[in-house]
Amino acid sequence: MAAMKVALLGAGHIGLTIAQQLSASGDYAVTVADRSEAALARVGVSAARRLRLEGDDAAALRRAIDGHDAVINALPYHLATRAAQQAGAAGCHYFDLTEDVAATRAIKQLAHGARTAFMPQCGLAPGFIGIVGQHLARGFERLHELKMRVGALPAFPTNALKYNLTWSVDGLINEYCHPCEAIRDGQRTEVLALEGLEHFSLDGVEYEAFNTSGGLGTLCETLGGQVRTLDYKSVRYPGHCAAMKLLLHDLGLAADQETLKEILRRSIPSTMQDVVLVFVTASGLRDGVLVQEVFARKIFADRAAGAPQSAIQITTAAGVCAALDLFRAGRLPHQGFIRQEQIELPEFLANRFGRAFQQWRQVESIG
Repeated sequence: MAAMKVALLGAGHIGLTIAQQLSASGDYAVTVADRSEAALARVGVSAARRLRLEGDDAAALRRAIDGHDAVINALPYHLATRAAQQAGAAGCHYFDLTEDVAATRAIKQLAHGARTAFMPQCGLAPGFIGIVGQHLARGFERLHELKMRVGALPAFPTNALKYNLTWSVDGLINEYCHPCEAIRDGQRTEVLALEGLEHFSLDGVEYEAFNTSGGLGTLCETLGGQVRTLDYKSVRYPGHCAAMKLLLHDLGLAADQETLKEILRRSIPSTMQDVVLVFVTASGLRDGVLVQEVFARKIFADRAAGAPQSAIQITTAAGVCAALDLFRAGRLPHQGFIRQEQIELPEFLANRFGRAFQQWRQVESIG
């Protein structure tokens, strides 16, 4: 099979990892496009072609995409719809990492009747978490409750927020400020971000979890009428939610998000020493008996000398690379809108990229 030509938009930490993994496989000819010459220089993949691109220039975006088989969009969430439009116009299949609900709805409209495939939300959450949720849901005659919890956390928190920057500040604030989809008493609804605070422990570590936007992907639609309660919450160390409420609500920075982002970028250090926590619980009837199933993973950063990777890089890149790989192998539809939960969990975990979730397993789980 000839190498698939992929236009990768964005050469940040996640884009860098995607480029390295796809190029190293030998099955993908990757063109990496970014506005930053420094970011492109860090790609360092001899098999990848590099292209400087202003993501908000529609004409330049179209030129960068033309001639490729597929587009992976790793740009900020507010550019997702524009990138999808240009991919569709160029006749390219489209994949992205967005958690933005509005962008995903717009992309779904673009996919209606399209001759190419559109598969947004291919990261960790949304993304892998939806695959896990659907897998667990199928194991019940009657599904009562599906709770999905994901956190990208510093391994060594030292500040009052108990947080370090491990991924996009834009995406972080976006998920803290928008309504969150959920199912309550069998009905689809919206709940407020930063609400629904709960606490739990895993492996002797205490965590909190609260509502954030976008993590469910399309599961509310997929499981509508099949589950009594479905929700998604981000996991943090205790105290983080209260601190973010102070910043966003009490100090009014929800109405001045650019100032908050600048404060975080200036004052909260980034880290490569992180851990990704995936914790999903499902309960319902099986053979007439009420039972619960749990899926748990802890994925740690790879501190290998010369090529360290954070846990969020490993997991997010694994999500989109595995989705593209299964698509290339004919395991997914080749036109229209594709939901993450159309991927079978065992098939994802067996994939050469998806195996990252097995290789870094630290706690017992099913699947």
